[in-house]
Amino acid sequence: MRIILPTAAVLFSLLITTARAAEPLPENDPNVNTLSDAEKAAGWVLLFDGKTLNGWHRYRNHADPAAATQPAQPTGWTVEGGILSRTKRAGDLITDQQFENFELVFQWKISPGGNSGVIYRVTEDHHEPYETGPEYQVLDNSKHPDGKNPLTSAASCYALYAPPHDITAPVGQWNQGRIIVNGSHVEHWLNGEKVVEYEWGGDDWKARVKNSKFNAMPEYGTRKSGGIDLQDHGNNVWYRNIKVRRID
Repeated sequence: MRIILPTAAVLFSLLITTARAAEPLPENDPNVNTLSDAEKAAGWVLLFDGKTLNGWHRYRNHADPAAATQPAQPTGWTVEGGILSRTKRAGDLITDQQFENFELVFQWKISPGGNSGVIYRVTEDHHEPYETGPEYQVLDNSKHPDGKNPLTSAASCYALYAPPHDITAPVGQWNQGRIIVNGSHVEHWLNGEKVVEYEWGGDDWKARVKNSKFNAMPEYGTRKSGGIDLQDHGNNVWYRNIKVRRID
């Protein structure tokens, strides 16, 4: 008798319904967009102050009004109630600062069937941010087609490295993301669990890039420093509590 084993995508789809549920983050948390004394001493800084878009600009447009101090600019990225949201088509939002080695934490929630991402070590000399920087996928695994493939599911290193299972919070609830980039070592965390780990530029990385769409992008993954980019993928997404610590 021939035994047919399920594919990785099928197994991942099963895990979506059986994985450990994430501990819910409070909808109204007075400590978001703030730093404790201990965090300040450890070198953490806020990338999003909870009130303005200071420190950010639209990708490839440093003069964009997204950097203005007024929170309600007609850019599609707005600030309200301590939350940074993409409300209409606007293009990606990227930090003014460049980062090489860092630890980034952020909270995110996505619209039903929605897609976004956090792309890092991004430069602005190409049409799209993902032509230079890897992406931490932000996704509704349950309804978006990318959720059927582990390699493109939430918290994956998009198209290259897959999380072992799905621990996203239900749509409408906050998730805790974390990215660590230290030299060639990279980690993706989701809701307190390390779900992806890889060596940037290593043999395994190169083989995976060669077998992906990024093989057609010669400068993908070649930059050692760059901005942190919030992707506008055409769906509404919300971010808050975005903070970063540089690693010496």
